[in-house]
Amino acid sequence: MTKNLLSACLLSSALLIGCNNSNENENEADVEGCEHLQEGPASAVTATAATSGAPAVSNDHKRYDITLPAGTGGNVGSVSFASGEATDYVLFLGADVPVKVTNSMGQDVAFEETAKTSEACTEVKGRHVVPMGVGTYTLTFGPTTQGSVSLVIEETAHDEEHTH
Repeated sequence: MTKNLLSACLLSSALLIGCNNSNENENEADVEGCEHLQEGPASAVTATAATSGAPAVSNDHKRYDITLPAGTGGNVGSVSFASGEATDYVLFLGADVPVKVTNSMGQDVAFEETAKTSEACTEVKGRHVVPMGVGTYTLTFGPTTQGSVSLVIEETAHDEEHTH
């Protein structure tokens, strides 16, 4: 009986720790996303009107200040992102701009979560959790009246060994 009770307590503790770890990863991603939206470093990119040949962005602890070209119905532009591992990525946007993610086959990727804010800072105007496999994805922003959007990409399961 005592062994069963001890086993039940250890299992409950392990489950609680596992649940909290997921939440900590999301909070860490939000803190990182906010830090880079606020402080950079920044890299200027001009999105392309076509999805092919779109300039690359990365999850390299930078803020990408993306200029959106004028299009039908508003400003619209695309950038590409090469996912090096299968994981969930968080797209932090500095403006309330529609974004669509497509895989290399041109199929839309559904967001796991989407919000217009983050508890970590007020600079986040869009927060989208996107599951990605290894491969290249296209991020298309707009149509919008905004001429630009700031973007930071973070992994939800963040690596402890990263450098800034």
